[in-house]
Amino acid sequence: QVQLVESGGGLVQPGGSLRLSCTASGSIMGIDFIVWYRQGVGKERELVASFTTDGTTDAADSVKGRVTISGDNAKNTVYLQMNSLKPEDTATYYCRYYNFWGQGTQVTVSP
Repeated sequence: QVQLVESGGGLVQPGGSLRLSCTASGSIMGIDFIVWYRQGVGKERELVASFTTDGTTDAADSVKGRVTISGDNAKNTVYLQMNSLKPEDTATYYCRYYNFWGQGTQVTVSP
């Protein structure tokens, strides 16, 4: 069993930045693949960015150029650095490790 805990969300003004963390624990020996998703109220879940330990990362067009995803294998943690945040980035952000999901962390972008 694997547990995922997201953190780092909060209220930020447009143009601001946040760094989200996804920390894994349990039956895991390093994070080899993590995907970040988000879901706004009344919206479908959207893939935000993905990370693999070989250095391969990808991001959705809606956030490309504004997010950086990185990992610290020693801490079993993957980070999602988000810059130039927009109101449309407001959502609950989740990380997924294979079929395991975290509980989400809320990001609200508002003046």
